Amino acid sequence: MTLRTSVAAAAVLLAALAPATLQAQSINPPTVAQTSPAMTEPERRNLAFVLDWWREVIQGGHLELSSKYQADDYIQHNPNVPTGRAAFVSFFENVVGVKPANPIPATLDPAPVVSGARGDFVFLVFEEESPDPRDATKSYHHNSFEVLRLANGKVQEHWDSFKRMAAPAGAPKPPPFEQPASQMARGSLGSLSADERRNLELGVLEMKDMLQYGHLELADTVMDPGYIQHNPNVPQGRDGFKQFMSRVPGRTPREIKPEWINAPSLTLVSGPYVLMMWDRKDKDPNDAAREYVWNHFDVIRIENGLIKEHWDEAVIAPPAAR
Repeated sequence: MTLRTSVAAAAVLLAALAPATLQAQSINPPTVAQTSPAMTEPERRNLAFVLDWWREVIQGGHLELSSKYQADDYIQHNPNVPTGRAAFVSFFENVVGVKPANPIPATLDPAPVVSGARGDFVFLVFEEESPDPRDATKSYHHNSFEVLRLANGKVQEHWDSFKRMAAPAGAPKPPPFEQPASQMARGSLGSLSADERRNLELGVLEMKDMLQYGHLELADTVMDPGYIQHNPNVPQGRDGFKQFMSRVPGRTPREIKPEWINAPSLTLVSGPYVLMMWDRKDKDPNDAAREYVWNHFDVIRIENGLIKEHWDEAVIAPPAAR
């Protein structure tokens, strides 16, 4: 991460690293902390390696240890910052203003609420609690995502769920930069068990057949009635999911085909978890003539052969000004 990121982006990233404590009643449930039970020993080591990097370098601020964990040609897909390990160090030193903690924290705080690994990839889901912008007496939980690819024993590539930040009013416009192409094809996605293949089929049923082809009736056979929804805009339960999604434009049922209408750019399966990542394009808020790529994530958890729980990066939008 680096030099020319706006101060606004730094503030958002720092907020993601700090736990929020609110007294208001939450409108959606917090996540019960969980880790994939289906990792191989190399995958467990990969997850532990990433968590140590996060604890010592990102939360602990010991940037001198970055070379222990990150490749020099580390590939960064956060759309606010350039790529490379040196840029990562410069960003945390000069923009975020990180100071090393002494001693290094013994545990992550906050820690991810969902974590796992598959092949060369590690995934982390973090959770925050924020005030509900529609009702000051309430709060809500929302999630952010980190996906890391390891190569040659180091963190080689990183994706998260941040969008491009607008420069603060009066600040100079950030110079344009080229986002690096993803190198995920160079990583191993591991082999899937029979249960994991079935879990992947359920993920495709929800994300492709239900949401892209509009066949919400499939929820009656593949989703648990007590479906846990962490998107704060969507009601809880299978029926709440169906009712909400039926009102979303574009959900008119059409003939289901084998191909995706909009295919994910990355799919990871680890035990009961299915993670799908999409590349999305938006206008650059600092240059209307340019577009940038950010990453949308969906994670589902399967329990007893049914889709039980879902996370994405959605937040509650403030009410429109009158």
